[in-house]
Formats: sequence, structure tokens, C-alpha cells
Amino acid sequence: MRDQKEANKEMVQDFYNLSMNLKKPEEAVKKHLGPYYRQHNPGAADGGEAFIAFVRGFTGAFPELHFDFRRFIAEGNLVVVHSHLVRHPGDRGIAVMDIFRIEKDKIVEHWDVLQDVPEKPVNNNTMF
Repeated sequence: MRDQKEANKEMVQDFYNLSMNLKKPEEAVKKHLGPYYRQHNPGAADGGEAFIAFVRGFTGAFPELHFDFRRFIAEGNLVVVHSHLVRHPGDRGIAVMDIFRIEKDKIVEHWDVLQDVPEKPVNNNTMF
């Protein structure tokens, strides 16, 4: 039997990759969103149609954007994604942490936090 946490991580990765990197949010929503979708990003509205509109606007503004997924962590019905968002070639990018809540094998809730990658960090560690 496949581990549920691993299945949740794979689903979230497919959802995120389809919607953002492959720019197919309609397919991602149809395949992976639950009957409701609660959004905690203050710049995005609730629901699948709102998610599609948000992604279309974001990828329209940055057509070369790409999320480089660095790690997926699952606990209970939550999946955390740590990624590096690069909006265009040469961009230092943004460190992103997303949290997705899963219910009945579908994504139903999302939180995120973002932090610009600084030009001159005060330490030699990376953000990834």
C-alpha cells in the first residue's frame, strides 16, 4: 500500500507544476482541487476559478517564471513546499514556502510566505 504522505506530496507537486511551471491552471484545478478551495494569500480569492484567474494574471505578467521545487514535507493532511521562484532569467528570485491542506485526496486550502533573495546576504548560507 502506498504511503498517504508520499501520495499527498506527489499530488501537490503535480498541482503546482501543472499550474505554474506548465501554465495549465485549468487542468490543475480539475485534477486536484476539492469542492472548495480556501485561500490565505491576501492577494488571491477563494475558489478554483479565482485560482485560475490568479495564475493567468501572474504568469501573464511573468511569462518566463519558473518554480524550482527544493523540498516537499508532509505531516498529517498538510504538505509544505519550499521553492525558489525565478520570474525571468537573471532574477535572484524569491524564496517561497507554501502549505497545502488535503481533504479526501484533494487540495482544499493554501497558505504562503515569500521572501526576496537578497543581493548581499550577511552570511554565506543559501536560502535553499
